[in-house]
Amino acid sequence: QVQLVESGGGTVPAGGSLRLSCAASESTFKDYPVAWFRQAPGKERSFVAQVDYHGDATYVGNAAKGRFTISRDNAKNTAFLHMTSLKPEDTAVYYCAATRKYPTSNAQNYFSWGQGTLVTVSS
Repeated sequence: QVQLVESGGGTVPAGGSLRLSCAASESTFKDYPVAWFRQAPGKERSFVAQVDYHGDATYVGNAAKGRFTISRDNAKNTAFLHMTSLKPEDTAVYYCAATRKYPTSNAQNYFSWGQGTLVTVSS
C-alpha cells in the first residue's frame, strides 16, 4: 500500500500555469504507475494523465494533451502535474492515485488515492 498527499492547488487566472505535487511516504512508490484524475463540481471523476514506473512513458487524456505534463521523481517519492494554458473548465479537485497497471485510465484499477487539491481557474 502507498499513501499519497497532493499539494500545489490554488486560484490562477485563465492562461496561467500551476504545478501540482503528489508525495508518497513509502519507498514502494516507485513500484506503481501513478495518475492524476480530476472532478469538477457536479461532474464525475475523469482521467487526466498517467506516468509509468520510472517516468519513461506517459499516457495523457484528451483534455490534457498539449497543455499538461505528468512526471515523477522516484528519488523524492513524488509525482507532478505541470499545467499550462489553464482554462476555467479546468477548475476541479485534482487527485493522484496509484495502480499496478499501465496504461490505464479506468479509476477502478487504482487502489490508493490522495485527498485531492483544489484548482480554480478564474476567467
